Amino acid sequence: MKITSLETEPTDSDPTFFRDRRMFVAGTGLFALSMLAGCGTMPAGSGAGASNSAAGTLAGIRSTENLSRLVPDSQLERAALQQAGYMASAKRMTHTTGWGKDFASRVNGNHIEGAAAENIAQGRMDIRRLFEMWMNSPPHRRNILDARFTRFGLAYVSDAKNPDWRYWALVLGK
Repeated sequence: MKITSLETEPTDSDPTFFRDRRMFVAGTGLFALSMLAGCGTMPAGSGAGASNSAAGTLAGIRSTENLSRLVPDSQLERAALQQAGYMASAKRMTHTTGWGKDFASRVNGNHIEGAAAENIAQGRMDIRRLFEMWMNSPPHRRNILDARFTRFGLAYVSDAKNPDWRYWALVLGK
């Protein structure tokens, strides 16, 4: 990098010093806040975008029952990613990981209207194995084959110490 000019440091006697300094402090503060706000939205090792990878698998499962395809939905995927992140933070698989972190709160907080359901899982598995497991569990199978659902969101968050261990969440909705 070539320096083409040098400027002197402003002093207290310079009238623009305080205005420029206030702008710098305010800008730095806003930047720091925006970085902190982002900390809770996208956990490290997350599988945002897993919905698109699962669309074909879900279509195949539902077609055997003459049901329509489920469409990947970013709103439902956001709720699924929240749940996967909560489970990864708690290091346990559960639908409720703390106050205000239950399925109803996620549905309301993400403005999901109408019927909705959630399947969760944990372990070392790919999408094929994940859906195989859910289809062999009557309550999870019932959710996936529910004719009311037209949209879905799938996400996972990997364990911080063991990236092969994933916390999965599937949110289905109308």
